Amino acid sequence: MTDPGVEIVAGDPDEPPDDSPAVAQQRNVEMVTLAVTLAFALLMMYDNWRTGISWEPTGPAAGYFPFWVALILGGACLFGIVKEIVKRDSGRDAFVTRSQFKRVLQMFVPTLLYVPVTQWLGLYVASFILIAGFMIVVGKIKAWKSLLTAFIFSAAMFGTFEIAFDVIMPKGPLEHLFGY
Repeated sequence: MTDPGVEIVAGDPDEPPDDSPAVAQQRNVEMVTLAVTLAFALLMMYDNWRTGISWEPTGPAAGYFPFWVALILGGACLFGIVKEIVKRDSGRDAFVTRSQFKRVLQMFVPTLLYVPVTQWLGLYVASFILIAGFMIVVGKIKAWKSLLTAFIFSAAMFGTFEIAFDVIMPKGPLEHLFGY
């Protein structure tokens, strides 16, 4: 019989240490996010005001509802900014530490490179490379398992999109070699 007081915790052996220095503070990230969202709301308010926010004989003008939604969004952002300014704590909580940010970049950079590679090699080959790369480098899975999984996934997506549903997807030299 198991002891109900015992807790099993599964952890990543490569988990970043807790003492890593902060790259960004929680308060700073919240303030920047609120300010950018407020700027977007103001832009939407202006554009919809320019389009027309009145009530016409046939109903609301094109900008009526989007203007009010943007106004509510802007008000919520202003409330959040004021709340962050008035808050008593110093905002020293880390939003992301250096070691956590490194792990985020391990995912972000290859995914960002995936977009131009897709235009050059095609969707299926680029997906094969991305999946296999993630599995080998980030997941530390054996290369043969990673390559097999990436191949099966890419082949299944090719069969689904190109053969079953005839959806036009970006193709590269390999697909052209096979007549697609």
